[in-house]
Amino acid sequence: MATLRNAGSGAIVSEIAAVIVENRAYLSEIDGRIGDGDHGVNMAKGFSRAAERLAGRETSLAEALDALGQVLMSEIGGSMGPLYGMMFIETAEAIEDAETIDVAKFASMLRAGLAGVESVGAAKVGDKTMLDALVPAVETAEAAAAEGKDFPEALAATKQAAIDGRERTRDLVAKIGRASRLGERSKGVLDAGATSCSLIVGALADGIAARLDR
Repeated sequence: MATLRNAGSGAIVSEIAAVIVENRAYLSEIDGRIGDGDHGVNMAKGFSRAAERLAGRETSLAEALDALGQVLMSEIGGSMGPLYGMMFIETAEAIEDAETIDVAKFASMLRAGLAGVESVGAAKVGDKTMLDALVPAVETAEAAAAEGKDFPEALAATKQAAIDGRERTRDLVAKIGRASRLGERSKGVLDAGATSCSLIVGALADGIAARLDR
């Protein structure tokens, strides 16, 4: 069965950071339609800082995820810093003692990340937030593990679940944050948090898939 070696896989986090930086303008554009318009800028700032600190170091995936989480928690303002910060810190803790990561461990690390988000936020699925992408991804990964699917198939399905969740936010009315003040006028636009979350889940899945030991 395919697995990922935890040691030496920290470069996945730098690849995630590159995806966020690449989509900085897009994320801010989406956010500007119903929010503050700074989501992409803030996210890119935090992720690029973490990538700079990881540059030239060979780290485990757990170490790199924790480093990213600490930067987001301590150096990025607004609501997304703590939310993503706790997500990555808890994800890292879930795998810190694991030599290898298989489908089941992948699902459990995503679940831990979701628990981290829920520990600092009050949103739920349907509120037009990052959870609309994250929760389907977690549930899909867990279902794949329970069904005995191979790792590449589970990764692809998890990535697609996050994308599908992001797309569903177009038809949702925002119930959390500044966008909630717009009521029905918040419909018809993607949620910036769900969009960044789908990019993160997708980049994580791609990074793992590229490094699997078969």
